[in-house]
Amino acid sequence: MIIAILFETSTWFLVDVLVAGTEATHLALQWTMSELIKNPRVMKKLQQEVAEIAQRRSMISEEDLEKMAYLKAVLKESLRLHPSAPLLVPHKSMQDVKLMGYDVAAGTQVIINAWAIGRDPASWEEPNEFRPERFLNNSINYQGLHFEWIPFGAGRRKCPGIQFSVSANELALANIIYKFDVSLPNGIKNEDLDMSEASGLSLQRKSPLLVSVTRRF
Repeated sequence: MIIAILFETSTWFLVDVLVAGTEATHLALQWTMSELIKNPRVMKKLQQEVAEIAQRRSMISEEDLEKMAYLKAVLKESLRLHPSAPLLVPHKSMQDVKLMGYDVAAGTQVIINAWAIGRDPASWEEPNEFRPERFLNNSINYQGLHFEWIPFGAGRRKCPGIQFSVSANELALANIIYKFDVSLPNGIKNEDLDMSEASGLSLQRKSPLLVSVTRRF
């Protein structure tokens, strides 16, 4: 009986890990493609970078990703505006603290609004604009050491799947951009793409992203 309970518990734990990881990954990719369609200047610049590094090979490899600085900046900027988990995982204060003039008692549940942090005008110039260039030539990374940008959380409770999620998204995005031209169907203009967000624990698009794809070569 004990073995059966442990097996069931571990099984559901693995299901949680897989579901959480795959959902966050596909949401990040969906929002990134939305922003690229909405911003053709960025799309063109990213296509140029990917094409120059790929050199007409059939696929982008993981080794190629290290050379794609603009690709990495595009994904970071997308996660700044659209973190997959906008409120992160709840934390609990371990002791009484005073924070920015507020008294926080020990045992208080603390919710971190990563969505609001990423759009804070005190930290970001034109915070609602999609500008990947802001992530070029700076030291901001995914490890939660720069508190103006924490899409995966920070400290011991940050997401354990950061490396997997980032690598999967970069590789998928690079190959999509390399192989296909992506546009909106039925003559819809890029600037008319609805970017409304649905409320929930994960940051979903309010309406599905429907696109037309054409092979580039």
